[in-house]
Amino acid sequence: MKRWLPIFVSLFILETSTSVRAQTDAEVQARKDALEVAGAFSNDGFKIRDGHWCGVLKPHDHSLVVVNLYAGNQYWFSGGATEPVKKIAVSVYDESGKKVSTETYNDGEKAAAGFSPPNSGQYFVSVDLLEGEEGSFCLVCSYK
Repeated sequence: MKRWLPIFVSLFILETSTSVRAQTDAEVQARKDALEVAGAFSNDGFKIRDGHWCGVLKPHDHSLVVVNLYAGNQYWFSGGATEPVKKIAVSVYDESGKKVSTETYNDGEKAAAGFSPPNSGQYFVSVDLLEGEEGSFCLVCSYK
């Protein structure tokens, strides 16, 4: 029993250190930019979901977020990125990987994609680096 205690404590410390991660200044700025874009949709009755997704955009790579969406709702996914990122795009894919038709907004390092899913289920939201170099991004979801 005493032999397992150090292993258990080590795993507990590892788990808590990976689940509680402080955001970088760049991620905080990217979230601020994403919330600024999402705020424009609140004028049309959209509510911002709790939570957000942050990460690093790399050239020639996709940053994917898996979301569960419900038919009958409308969604906007708003993204923001920080320097040296120059331009991003937000896209939505269905569970089979097929790109769905969306309304889009793009203003350099801020972008959004909006749509109403025809079926409830799992979808994938992609944030892509179109111009610039590796940098931080944040994605938020609005719905009504």
